[in-house]
Amino acid sequence: MMEIKTENAFRKNLWSWVRFALLMGAILYFFAPASWWQFGVTSVDDRKSVAEFKLKPLQGENSWKFTDHRGKVLLVNYWATWCAPCRFEMPGLVSISKEFEGQDFAIVGVTVDEDLAAVPPFIKKYAIDYPILLPGNDPNLGSGGITLPTTFLYDKNGRLAKKYTGIVLESTLRSDIKSLLNE
Repeated sequence: MMEIKTENAFRKNLWSWVRFALLMGAILYFFAPASWWQFGVTSVDDRKSVAEFKLKPLQGENSWKFTDHRGKVLLVNYWATWCAPCRFEMPGLVSISKEFEGQDFAIVGVTVDEDLAAVPPFIKKYAIDYPILLPGNDPNLGSGGITLPTTFLYDKNGRLAKKYTGIVLESTLRSDIKSLLNE
């Protein structure tokens, strides 16, 4: 008799948790900030030049300057070690870096990690072979920050061509980079 009461109590408790989870999911869906759900590619039809900005490299003294890369297609990826989608897309970015090496293309990563000690092991784990920068006075971050990962793709004239919010597929990047290289 005791076994039946325990089983019934378990079922009641389970259904309470299921209802609670559904309620919380509905609340998040309807009331979460819109930026949580905005993922995708934004094409920039009216390409505008980006103001000069400098970023400090993770290692080394010389600042990285945006204008030093005019004449090249430039990919700037914002990420963090704790960001699961960032970790998912990292092998594709490393592959893109190797594939377009020696062409009019450059790639940099900007880590927004507060714990910089976590970054070097991450770089080693994913064999990242391109410069990693710190955000500093980066105008792309704006006042409210950005969703991670976010990737900006600039044309050879330093104008923003694409903005990818969330995970971007390697095949999409490859196609867009090739298009910009052929302009």
